[in-house]
Amino acid sequence: MEMRPRVGLSLFWRTFFLLALLLIGSIVAWLQTFRALEFEPRAIQTANQIGSLVNLSRAALVHADAIARVSLIKTLAETEGVRIVPREPGDKFEAFDSDALDQRIAEELATRLGASTVVAKSVNKEDGLWVGFGIDGDAYWLLIDRARFNTVGGKTWLIWLITAAALSLAGAALIARLINRPLKQLSFAASRVRDGDFDASRLDEKAVTSEIREVNIGFNRMAQQLAKIEQDRAVMLAGISHDLRTPLARLRLETEMSVADMDARNHMVADIEQLDAIIDKFLDYARPDHVDLRPVLLNEVIDACLYAVQDHFDMRINLDITPGLYVLADEVELARVLSNLIENARRYGKTPETGIAVVDIAAKARNDWVLLKVRDHGMGVAAETLPNLIKPFFRGDAARTAATGAGLGLSIVDKTVQRMGGIFALANTTSGGLAAHIKLQKARAVT
Repeated sequence: MEMRPRVGLSLFWRTFFLLALLLIGSIVAWLQTFRALEFEPRAIQTANQIGSLVNLSRAALVHADAIARVSLIKTLAETEGVRIVPREPGDKFEAFDSDALDQRIAEELATRLGASTVVAKSVNKEDGLWVGFGIDGDAYWLLIDRARFNTVGGKTWLIWLITAAALSLAGAALIARLINRPLKQLSFAASRVRDGDFDASRLDEKAVTSEIREVNIGFNRMAQQLAKIEQDRAVMLAGISHDLRTPLARLRLETEMSVADMDARNHMVADIEQLDAIIDKFLDYARPDHVDLRPVLLNEVIDACLYAVQDHFDMRINLDITPGLYVLADEVELARVLSNLIENARRYGKTPETGIAVVDIAAKARNDWVLLKVRDHGMGVAAETLPNLIKPFFRGDAARTAATGAGLGLSIVDKTVQRMGGIFALANTTSGGLAAHIKLQKARAVT
């Protein structure tokens, strides 16, 4: 059974996107506010400049004689880019109303120069800023280069917006990284503690931020306590192994020497052996989490496990294993896992009709993983019981627990597979029986 991890954004990208959204939204809002606030002042200022230019030109022409007037018109055209031409009745013009700002400028000019003022954007198909005015009853056009009064165009605003957005995104990335760095360090330290490496999990206790500093101090103290607990557990395990096995060995020796009844002696020896096996299970379950991961040839490990059970007449093994499969695992722990599963299938997975446990072992590679399945053809387990089989000390129904035990076998398998970076799952098969699925990282062959 393949378990897929939940897909989601990392904290860095989530912080980055939120900051970027905030900054870009603020820039757009500021831009729209600025354009709205500067609209009216810009229209009035432009109308005042154009109106002043028209009034000055009109005053200069009024007070100049005919000869000087021609020279003045020529000078204005050459030096100021302002042309003054007679306005003919047949002139065709387009109104100066391309957008809201143009309309506002035209209205302001009409207010300043008079209601009869005409503002056009082209006359006789010649583009420009044309203002119609009169001098002593004669009508004239004043042509001004429109570029002198153009507002900031959309392209300029777009370039400014892109530049501001790029700088904002760079700032958001920097801020997100600064925020994420202590949490990333904490995540790494937590992963090292999870793997049992307490020395590599120390965090900086002199961080500038007080909250981060307190978290780091608390985490370091917790790691120290866990390291001490781990040391105490190792000492306790050694004590259990010595203090319990010594009297058990003595009891077995005394039983074989002093109990005359052969049947009673055999039962007592069996009880002592069962106690010794239960102690082994407890020690296996409480074993430290550190494992030595290296490339292991799966075929050799399976062959070694099958060699130990080849004399059992109550089971039959079917193999379907791709040759040359290497997995990243601890060879001793992997052998313990497979032996546990094979023994579990032999005890509880016998076919009801024959009383023989038929066990199928299959392994194949898929992408960067190796999928291993150990399946029996017994009666399986109830669907509601299945999730509980890997819980410590849980015992299933009588069909699969006829033999005695501590209820730790599958719990040890699950815990060991997780220590090796793999995934373990149990499932009932459609044709009957229980299947154990193991997913381990694929490794390259050792050269």
